[in-house]
Amino acid sequence: MEESMKINKYIDIDILQTILVNMSKATGIAFVVVDLKGNPVTEPVGFTKFCNYLRKIDEYKEICYQCDAHGGLHANIKGEPYVYKCHSGLVDFAVPIMVNGNYLGAILSGQVKVEDENTKKLTSIINSNVSLEIEKNEELKNAYDEINEIPYSKIEATAITIHEIANYIVEKAYVNSVKKELNENQLRLLKEEKIRNELEKSLKDAELQALYYQINPHFLFNALNTICRLAYLEKAVRTEDIAFAFSDMMKYVLNKNHAELVTIKDELEHCNNYLKIQKLRMGDRLNYNINCSERYNDVICPFMILQPMIENIIKYVAEVKVEGANIDINAYDDGNNLIIDIKDDGDGIPKEKIQKLLNITENYKFKEESIGINNVNKRLIYMFGENYGLEIQSSNKPKEGTLVRIRLNLNLNRKID
Repeated sequence: MEESMKINKYIDIDILQTILVNMSKATGIAFVVVDLKGNPVTEPVGFTKFCNYLRKIDEYKEICYQCDAHGGLHANIKGEPYVYKCHSGLVDFAVPIMVNGNYLGAILSGQVKVEDENTKKLTSIINSNVSLEIEKNEELKNAYDEINEIPYSKIEATAITIHEIANYIVEKAYVNSVKKELNENQLRLLKEEKIRNELEKSLKDAELQALYYQINPHFLFNALNTICRLAYLEKAVRTEDIAFAFSDMMKYVLNKNHAELVTIKDELEHCNNYLKIQKLRMGDRLNYNINCSERYNDVICPFMILQPMIENIIKYVAEVKVEGANIDINAYDDGNNLIIDIKDDGDGIPKEKIQKLLNITENYKFKEESIGINNVNKRLIYMFGENYGLEIQSSNKPKEGTLVRIRLNLNLNRKID
């Protein structure tokens, strides 16, 4: 049984013990609280001499515990007090202790006799040969005869009263437990927020690396916040998948950060993980498709040449447009080159801006998107030659989008292999 569902989390045993002691004195009825397996969690009070004697006999002690467990389970099924005859013929009743629909245990009461006409209509919860033991054991027989007879109406009234008391105690404890958990979660989130802010400040203070595009800190924290919120609201149904995607992204960046070349398979898997996280954040406002045959898996390309293009679409199309964005990534070849087209359905880019993005000088005050595009352009030219720079096509008309084309020299890749 999970620690969170143990009975002593929701019941103050000392308070309940005091209540049961006083109730036993007032009614002449025995009480004990048991867990869902029938094991006592309070000291028995008001137990008859007969029941104490019987529970010293190993054979009948186990049967008594079985009666306790069965009585509690029947009360759980009914959701209310359950009156029954124990294996020795005495009248007992069980009051279920439940939290939020979960059965934790029961308050078992009784060890009394009632009028014959009421006893006959009660169910015997477990059958045994205890009557034979009573007949051959004079001390046990005398103890049985000493048990008082109590009106059935008194049994019912006591059962209802105990049920109301137990419900009040448990509900109050449950509310307090929920409040405590919420306060702890709030403190934890505040602590995580403080750590996040410190980390964000640290990242913002770091210098930009000249030739390698770094993952945008804005995305990092969006992803972390999304994962944290999801983990808090649900019990890791989708969280595991998205957490693994984010973990794989981090591994890719950290392991490949200083690598000059990677395979197109690794590069596309990294982009897929990035888009998966963004899809979770944006929902129906983002749709994407990646189409690349497995025969291109081993084609070599510069590290991190695709994500800068995709992140620009997220930031300047998907997040800006009310309807979001559709992104299509298609890979094909013309015999000499592997061509990767990245297409969006935004409002396009003016020709003047395209020229500035691809021809940045040291004196040009460029924006963040220009850093990524220009670095990718430079690295493609450095690796494959002047004819392999980025191609950006746009009519600069609403919803006609922008096409970014990357070409990788297949012949050069074959030589590298």
